[in-house]
Formats: sequence, structure tokens, C-alpha cells
Amino acid sequence: MNEAIKSLLEKCGIKKDKDVEELYLSNQDLSEVVDLTRFKFLKILWLNANKLRSINCLTNNFLLKELHLENNQLTTICGKLRHLTCLEVLMLHNNQLTKLERVAKEFNKMQTLHTLNLFDNPVSQEPGYRLLLIHTVPSLKLLDRQEVGKTETDQARRVYDQEQEKIRETIAFGRRSEGPPELYYPPGLERSRTTDIESKHIGNSYLRDNPPYDNTEEAVNARRLKKSVTVFTTFDWSKIPRYEERRQMDKPFDSPEIITHVYR
Repeated sequence: MNEAIKSLLEKCGIKKDKDVEELYLSNQDLSEVVDLTRFKFLKILWLNANKLRSINCLTNNFLLKELHLENNQLTTICGKLRHLTCLEVLMLHNNQLTKLERVAKEFNKMQTLHTLNLFDNPVSQEPGYRLLLIHTVPSLKLLDRQEVGKTETDQARRVYDQEQEKIRETIAFGRRSEGPPELYYPPGLERSRTTDIESKHIGNSYLRDNPPYDNTEEAVNARRLKKSVTVFTTFDWSKIPRYEERRQMDKPFDSPEIITHVYR
């Protein structure tokens, strides 16, 4: 195994472990893989088409974004991948994975995972398989080569998040409602009559709230008094001597004058 990695790095002209961002170890007839901790900046790893039954080599490869483990003999991934929270693409199809809930739990912290393949595993035949994964990994866009749509997302929420769904159904117009309108207005209850408003008053609120003035000046003054007051101060730097003048002066100069501006 070490020889395969060494040969690959030499072929790519890579001399330092920190420069390794991708490793291609597919079709190597591997039954186990040495720990890859030394490749701290590894982002893409190809281990597909081997004979792996477990995966124990990724304990500190936290920056992995793409992992290919398809076409192996994996029987479990529990506790092996959940720390890889930067994963975006994960290929696990054509293995021997079972126990849906334990497999799904492995992905619940992968908030950037958008592509996941698990088909051709016994786990993919379990009831509710697809909905559980969609609920567990909300960021999924492609599951088993099929796009995850809004219909499936809503269905998964209704099935696995029933308490939250009940709360959502009681939200109306941005506020909480205690139930349907019939709860407050039973069919037999006489509702209060609407107040009659003369048509001539509709739309005349401006004239009602702002009575006309005798002249323009009086109206302007009244409006000015309603406006808020804005006050700010500035320094009058024009009376302060420049740097060269200050060096040649024998007597101290006055502090800058403060000017206050008031606006309405």
C-alpha cells in the first residue's frame, strides 16, 4: 500500500505531503488502507473498485470534500465518516451496507453534502430509505442519481418532523394562530355589523388631520414645527495656525471654536 502511494506521488512529481490534495487508489486490489493522516490537505480520495470491508484510514482528514468508496465490500461505516463534515460528494454504492438508521446517522453533521449514492446496498431496500436520508441531510440535491425535489422534502418533513409541522400549520400571516377561523366565528354566531361610513369621507383623512391654513407662511411654519430637530457640531479650523506657523509662534494659540448647527 505504501509503495502504491509512493509510486503515485513520484509519478505526479509531489515531494511534500502537504501538497497532496487528491489521491487516486482505485483498482488496486486493496483489502485495507494505511492511515492517511499525513495528508492533512487531502480533498479528493478515490478508493473505489477495491476489496475494502471497512474504512479506518480517515481519522484526521477533515478537509475531504469528495470520497469515492463505491464497488467495495463495505459492511459498515458507523463511526468512520461522521467527522468528515466538509464532504460534498460521497459515493458508497455497490457495497454491503445494512441498518438504515445507523447509516443515516453517519451523515447528520455533513451540512454541505449535496451528492450521495447508496444504491445497490441492502440498506437501500429498507422502507422509508429515501425519505429518511432526505430528512437527515437537508443539503442533499442528488440522491442515488435522482434529484431531490421540494415534494420529497416536504413529505420527509411531514413524516419525520411531525411536531414542527404541526406548528408550521398554525402559522398564518406571520403570526401564530390557535386554530381555524371556525373556532372563533362559529357558523351560528351573529357577527358584529360593520360601521357605515359615508362615501364622502373616504379618502379625506388628509383634510381631516391637516386643516387648511389662512396663508402659505402659516402652513410652512406649522409643518416646520412638526419636523424633528437635527443638531450637529463642527470645529472652526480656519482660526488655527498651520504647522509651520505653530513652530514659529512664541505664544500658545487658542483651541478651535465649536460651531453648532441646528436643522429642522
